[in-house]
Amino acid sequence: MKKNNFWTTRNIALMGMLGAMGALLMYLELPLTFLAPNFYKLDFSEIPVMVGTFSLGPVAGAVIEAVKILIKLLIKPTTTGGVGELANFVVGCAIAVPAGIIYRCRKNKKTAVISLLAGTLCMTVVGIVVNALVMLPFYSRFMPMDSIIAAGSKIVPAVNSVWTFCLFCVGPFNLFKGLLISLITFLLYKRVSPLIHSFQQKEGKA
Repeated sequence: MKKNNFWTTRNIALMGMLGAMGALLMYLELPLTFLAPNFYKLDFSEIPVMVGTFSLGPVAGAVIEAVKILIKLLIKPTTTGGVGELANFVVGCAIAVPAGIIYRCRKNKKTAVISLLAGTLCMTVVGIVVNALVMLPFYSRFMPMDSIIAAGSKIVPAVNSVWTFCLFCVGPFNLFKGLLISLITFLLYKRVSPLIHSFQQKEGKA
């Protein structure tokens, strides 16, 4: 898509709709207690973000991610002073933006797979760092850090510190989430992309 055609009315509407879908999907949460303590939950809110990223590019992915967070805040105010939402935005962008940049270079199945794997790897690394430096220190105000680490050690005995918790619990959790989101996106995108492109083309004919 040409740069000067990005901020069209229909693209803005499309990003808004995908962001709203992502916000609603944030409420469908599943614990993965075989990977991380039950206060880490899997949701599927990144799927609309990834579909929008593949359709409109990496900038759109970041915009949809922001819209998702803002709508979620309108539905339910933050309980973390915005820290949790900021972390969610950063980790979400960590999969969407790299994947969108790579996929934009050559739009085919092979590049799609490479872009999704690269995005998943970025999300895993960023998730580890963000949790170690931001999220866990913040949540330790409400739950003692020793209790958080103990919860992780029940799943992975090697967990004995903040960083080992993030490496052995948060890392695998985000890796699993990223791979699952990537698989669903890969299977779904080609089925919904004709509808998206049809929606975009209507503006040019109006």
